[in-house]
Amino acid sequence: GDELLKQTAQRLLGCVRSSDTVASLGGDEFVVLISALDNDHAVGGIVMKILEDLAEKFLIDEHEIYITSSIGISIYPRDGLDAEELLKSADMAMYQAKEAGRNTSHFFSPELNMRATERLLLENTMRRALERNEFFLAYQPQMELSTGHVAGIEALIRWRHPDLGIVPPDSFIPIAEETGLIVPLGEWVLATACRQAVAWQQEGHPPLRIAVNVSARQFRQKNLGLRIETSLADTGLDPVLLELELTESAVMENPEEAILTLRQLKKMGVTLSIDDFGTGYSSLSHLKHFPIDR
Repeated sequence: GDELLKQTAQRLLGCVRSSDTVASLGGDEFVVLISALDNDHAVGGIVMKILEDLAEKFLIDEHEIYITSSIGISIYPRDGLDAEELLKSADMAMYQAKEAGRNTSHFFSPELNMRATERLLLENTMRRALERNEFFLAYQPQMELSTGHVAGIEALIRWRHPDLGIVPPDSFIPIAEETGLIVPLGEWVLATACRQAVAWQQEGHPPLRIAVNVSARQFRQKNLGLRIETSLADTGLDPVLLELELTESAVMENPEEAILTLRQLKKMGVTLSIDDFGTGYSSLSHLKHFPIDR
């Protein structure tokens, strides 16, 4: 590891001029300070050279090692007026480069800074949002095209934020996944959707299958089956009318363990479906091994 960092430093030095600065920030992070450049395009050329040079193989004790780099770029004075601000801006841009798939670069932008600030606000306020009843469910009908009838309903979580208004799920679900808040949030969705399905029946509507999304983090929980059984028992919903919707990535993370969990859920009588199938590396042959309904 140390030898790899040393060789990486040498390659970085080879990509810049003698008047520029290369520093190790700690761990596997480096900072490159480039002075007196005319425009963003000139920076882009140096960054491209760094990406290409670091992608070439390293030879350490007869082992061939390949690495990739993610580079965040900030420019004075546009992205900061002092070293601390410039480093902070470059760091935010680097994480954006990582999110974009790694082995790439990203310039800092005010939009990026705004998104980071908003993310921090969401993370801090999400912890209290459940207690304050700020979440609610929207119900999307699933249509049977041959008859035009509603065949089922999918429960979709939404957040009515006191300051930001309605927050779309793609803004807060990833944060909930990372922080672990997705587990209590998922339990609330399950219980609320089951209660609503029973309430509709009591109002005289025909029984409809209700679909609830199960996150990858929830799916990995050892007591998932027990939690679902508890929700069904507490609300009185017939298991046949509950559909658990899993993503391909959740199921394929550990296929052997997933099969055991899915079989346990299937024994309870619930319907199982896979969402986003084919977006990862799975093939249709995988479906034969899973007790999936849809």
